[in-house]
Amino acid sequence: MIRHKIADMLTRGEVHDEVIARHLITVPEVRLTSDLRLATVYVIPLGGVDAAAVLAALDANKRYIRGEVARTINLKFAPDIRFRLDETFDEAARIERLLASPKVQRDIAKD
Repeated sequence: MIRHKIADMLTRGEVHDEVIARHLITVPEVRLTSDLRLATVYVIPLGGVDAAAVLAALDANKRYIRGEVARTINLKFAPDIRFRLDETFDEAARIERLLASPKVQRDIAKD
């Protein structure tokens, strides 16, 4: 629910920040601690462009985002939010490159 709310806010332009407005930001995952007090929001700007600037802008606006999440989602406590760059796409690309390498292809051909 938190992921959907934050993604919806970013899509609709509800976070009034120049940097955030210039980028399409994907929210692939949100991880909550077991006590639901901390939400780690993984984000990635389209193409990974200006990732540091986007993270800084999200951090600067996290108080507003947290307030909107708390207002919308019925939780006992509004979780503290921290933003992190999602690196799963980079990891998947690295694995694809490894699988396409000549050494791996040679090993596959032997079977």
